[in-house]
Amino acid sequence: MLAVYFRAMVISLALVSSIGMQNIYAFNNAMSNTLRRALLVAGFIWIADTLLTSIAFLGMGALIAANQVIKIIVMGLGGLVVIWMGYGIVRGANAASFGNDHQEQSLKQWFTGAFVVSFANPQALIDTSVTLGALRSPLTMTEAWVFLGGIITSTALWFLVVTTVINLLRNRLPRRVLMWINIASGIVVIFYGVWLVVNAVLAVI
Repeated sequence: MLAVYFRAMVISLALVSSIGMQNIYAFNNAMSNTLRRALLVAGFIWIADTLLTSIAFLGMGALIAANQVIKIIVMGLGGLVVIWMGYGIVRGANAASFGNDHQEQSLKQWFTGAFVVSFANPQALIDTSVTLGALRSPLTMTEAWVFLGGIITSTALWFLVVTTVINLLRNRLPRRVLMWINIASGIVVIFYGVWLVVNAVLAVI
């Protein structure tokens, strides 16, 4: 069982470490908040990722793949929310970098954002379902749950370490650099949202 558990951790680490919306969101969180607050938000991201993984593990992505209307709705609405989030990041970049607290995002906004970046793109859920389905197929039921536990543990360690390291290093960077990193992150988020909306529109056409 330990072999299954550690194999799942290695595979999960390879998947979660790729640059994507969740990691961009985690990086921005680590640079914009105090360590204590950043770790709390990292917990939000982990909870959202765990829910996404669990749903994908149970094969729910296949249901979304089979319903084009749901895919279009999720991409369209999710894309608009992502664009708004990106705009918020860019607008608050100066405040986040120079410690102007009254413009910082609330924990509720961070919590909502963590779920949006995880679930806004149904294609991510479908792809995750396919990947996990292929990895799960040769496992027994008991091994499958151990495998899922390894994945969840790995993502928890990833977001914890990444958030801590980036947050500690941010104090060594000039505030102006942090501001531009936040702006760049926000622009990437906006383009991601636009991409979702465009794909939703093309799917309708």
